[in-house]
Amino acid sequence: MIKNLFPSPIYYSPLRTTGAKALRLDLLDDCLKFKRIDEAGAEWSKRNYPGGYTSYGSIGHLHEVSSTAEELRHEIDKHLRKYVRYLEMDINPKHLQMRTCWINIMPKGVAHTMHIHPLSVISGTYYVQTPKNCSSIKFEDPRMVGFMASPPRKAKAHERNQRFVELKPEEGHVVLFESWMRHEVPRNNADKERISISFNYDWV
Repeated sequence: MIKNLFPSPIYYSPLRTTGAKALRLDLLDDCLKFKRIDEAGAEWSKRNYPGGYTSYGSIGHLHEVSSTAEELRHEIDKHLRKYVRYLEMDINPKHLQMRTCWINIMPKGVAHTMHIHPLSVISGTYYVQTPKNCSSIKFEDPRMVGFMASPPRKAKAHERNQRFVELKPEEGHVVLFESWMRHEVPRNNADKERISISFNYDWV
């Protein structure tokens, strides 16, 4: 008998079935507008996000300043409740609230190195624009530090046995994961900008 212990579930789904395109296009307009006017974000990005733009260091509470982003939060809340139930967290989902929300715009050549989201519970991303050949989101096996002499896995090993797993983003979809999961966005090879909105839910 084989038991699969200590899994790391990742939630991935279309944001909604009705009005999805209209909301996505409104969010795209918002992202491009903030990129044009956010001087503080542009300066922060030069130091911390070379070649790209993120509002993380300037407008890190997008859902509080944009009614469209607030509509996005409302939709993501529904997915969060499903994910929390699946994880069987012993918590009322109402006690998890979106506290940070920010824009990421990645032109060709831009990458976001491996990281976690400290002190948050659930993190995720909504995909606004995902051109052909754009970067995936890449997750690392959280047991990596303990592998020591563990042999590598075959190139075509089942996904459950891989050390790294990449999830190809799709416009209008949302991905959720526990905030301790290490992840990255490798170098963007698309000629068009990869645009997303990321967020954290904290226990309040």
